[in-house]
Amino acid sequence: MSVNPVAKLGAALLLSLCLILTIDWVSAAVALGLELLLFLALRPAVSGFWRRTAAVWIAAPLTAVTIALYGQPSGTVYAEFLFARVSEGSVTLAIATFLRVLAIGLPAVVLFVTIDPTELADGLAQRVHLPVRFVLGALAGMRLVGLFLDDWKYLALARRARGVADRGRVRRLGGQAFALLVLSIRRGSALATAMEARGFGSSTPRSWARDSPWRAREWAALGTGLAVGLTAIAAAIAAGTWNFIVG
Repeated sequence: MSVNPVAKLGAALLLSLCLILTIDWVSAAVALGLELLLFLALRPAVSGFWRRTAAVWIAAPLTAVTIALYGQPSGTVYAEFLFARVSEGSVTLAIATFLRVLAIGLPAVVLFVTIDPTELADGLAQRVHLPVRFVLGALAGMRLVGLFLDDWKYLALARRARGVADRGRVRRLGGQAFALLVLSIRRGSALATAMEARGFGSSTPRSWARDSPWRAREWAALGTGLAVGLTAIAAAIAAGTWNFIVG
């Protein structure tokens, strides 16, 4: 069952806004638990899930360790070395940060990797009513990312074939990056001319080849993201761990 990409972004945004209001382990743990239940219900591919979210699983403990060592100390001090001080308060904050990174990062990655750029552009223009020229320009730029990677690989092969990539790695990277910049500017100019010739720069309202529907499932996605966030906030308030970061 497909969901409009705008609804996916909205659900992730609503959940994130609820979680960034407080730094406490209860709200983050409740949100993470509910998200894992949703993941099990949606049944994403196991191998794909772990591969795509690997960066989040790596960043969360690294962030927690940094907070535990260099966070604001409070309460009982367990260990101290140079600028590092592990205390009761820093450990509690580290646990909350670890769960918070997972609770915000996992659904964002899972939702974003399933978004098609063209469908997202259609949704942003038709549903959010962003400027058409901005949306189409951003879509064209995203479509060129794959070409940039191919260009970088072909430039490296071409330079190696000419014998200029055997040594001097730093100098080689600088020259290759400049060559890619020149090639990108040329391709961008040609693309801009082609889009202008096809009327993409006109102020006349455009028609769309694909409709971006908004149905009950999109409202359900938004409601689910908001419900998870509000449930986490309610749990933190009930447990007495609510820590409003603005106040």
